[in-house]
Amino acid sequence: MHPRYPFVLPVKVLSRVFRGEFVAGLKRLYRRQKLRCAGPSAALADEKQFRELLRRLHRQHWAVYAKPAFGGPRQVLRYLGRYTHRVAISSHRLLSFDGERVTFRWKDYAHGNQQRQMTLAATEFLRRLFLHVLPKGFVRIRHFGFLANRFRVPRLKLCRQLLANDPLPPASSPVLSADASIWHCPHCGTVMVVIQTFVAEQLPSRWSYFDSS
Repeated sequence: MHPRYPFVLPVKVLSRVFRGEFVAGLKRLYRRQKLRCAGPSAALADEKQFRELLRRLHRQHWAVYAKPAFGGPRQVLRYLGRYTHRVAISSHRLLSFDGERVTFRWKDYAHGNQQRQMTLAATEFLRRLFLHVLPKGFVRIRHFGFLANRFRVPRLKLCRQLLANDPLPPASSPVLSADASIWHCPHCGTVMVVIQTFVAEQLPSRWSYFDSS
């Protein structure tokens, strides 16, 4: 049985819902005096002008970006992986840097996914790059339900009881030789183990190991 709509909700309904939520949030912030009306928006400090703005927003058609339903678990994981385990730009897209300007490759989705090049000042490139860095306290992947941090330990214990499964034994720490150099993590104090070492000449051939693309 195929769904009537390719999305969870019709796009037109989503656009109206999003518009209503956004306008309602503006009303709450204005009522609590948390909106800073300065510069070009200084006139909105007048309540009459602000209400006129809300009326215009209600009459405006909102465009909502939605995608069809996923075709299966593999497609879901591929989609999520692009956002959870990649950086803002992968290394192979960086083409050149002359000390002041950065040239990189980007995909023009508006014109048939054509590959194009762009050159930006280094400061502007870094500004755009850091827009993708999460603020302190934010995480890319957050577990909900029975895996939420607040309930994880008791819920996992309950799951094992219901599944009649014994808890997993604690992972054993790697055994270090007496003469091995021991490094401790500066944040948690855990012993750090050297997995592999290589010299500087090997970096170019191993750079793909660090490339998140």
